[in-house]
Amino acid sequence: MAKNAPITGASDGSAVDRLVAIDLARGLAVFGMYAAHVGPDPGEGGLVGNLMELTHGRSSALFAVLAGFSILLITGRKAPKSGVAGRQAIARVAIRALVLLALGPILTYLDTPVQVILAYYGICFLLVLPLYRLSAQQLGLLAAATALVLPQVRSHLLSMFGSESSYFDPVFQLMVSGSYPAIAWVPFVIAGMAIARLDLSTQAMHWRLGLAGGALAVLGHGGSWLALRLLPGVPAALQESAWWSDVGDLPWSPWIAAPHTETTFSILGSTGCAMIVLAACWLAMDALPHLRKLVWPIIAVGSMPLTAYLLHIVGIAYLLHIGGIDLFVGGSRLSMLFGFIVVVSTFAVLWLRVFQRGPMEALMGRIADLARHIP
Repeated sequence: MAKNAPITGASDGSAVDRLVAIDLARGLAVFGMYAAHVGPDPGEGGLVGNLMELTHGRSSALFAVLAGFSILLITGRKAPKSGVAGRQAIARVAIRALVLLALGPILTYLDTPVQVILAYYGICFLLVLPLYRLSAQQLGLLAAATALVLPQVRSHLLSMFGSESSYFDPVFQLMVSGSYPAIAWVPFVIAGMAIARLDLSTQAMHWRLGLAGGALAVLGHGGSWLALRLLPGVPAALQESAWWSDVGDLPWSPWIAAPHTETTFSILGSTGCAMIVLAACWLAMDALPHLRKLVWPIIAVGSMPLTAYLLHIVGIAYLLHIGGIDLFVGGSRLSMLFGFIVVVSTFAVLWLRVFQRGPMEALMGRIADLARHIP
């Protein structure tokens, strides 16, 4: 089952100065999500299979990092909002979280092979909201601490109650045993908040972000590669690709960095990859001003991530249940991927010629704007 997903319209659209590099990164994450859901099977190997494998888990991690960034766009990026503005900003994030908690089961009801992430994001938003006043250094340290500790806590809880615990469902599922357990995805969101708190106005900071991301990626994936080969008792099945790929049925181990394994190595490696993508987008926008026109369709999609996510879920459901089309026949999957990218990109570009925000982003904004009534 495919397991990638988007950020959810957490940015406030016209209420903040939109960062084009962030939208570019979101757009790339959307396309990565599409690749994970309808693209060729990574198990086929070769160049295309390896490229598809790079999107698995890492696209959803990039979205989670961007979610944290967007939370601070609402609550105050350079300085946290206070007073009435602060209370209203907190309420806006909380309302978004509740909407996501409602949307998740609705999209799951469409019965697609996609593991819908929206409800998990909603829980993560609520969990990190009390942290919005912390500094970049404090958030960075907390992200590192949670990446080290929470995967171990999750493993202990699963060993105590089992992955199908009937005592705490659905809370236990959302927090611990689900496809995107909040307890293991919170570090990504906190890392995004830490990045947002930085002074990102200079190329030097963009380079530092990229280098720090490279170091984290090496620590996560390289550390996993070394651990799987040097530590005694590691099954041979894990040594070949579990340090970066989730192809095949892998036995769980705390030493693997494969996506969706919710280990410390996996979180560190995927966070590093997300930071590299963010830095690359900023540097590209800085160095190549005319590039914005060339990548405008990607930016347009990235400006309406919730819409793009909903469209692809509905599209998959329609093709499977009404069109009777098997999306997962090997030979057709590459053309299916390009079809989704072209259709959604075209929709996004045409929509933004008339409106400022995507349809779901505008609706989310209207609902969240109820927070203005808070004194």
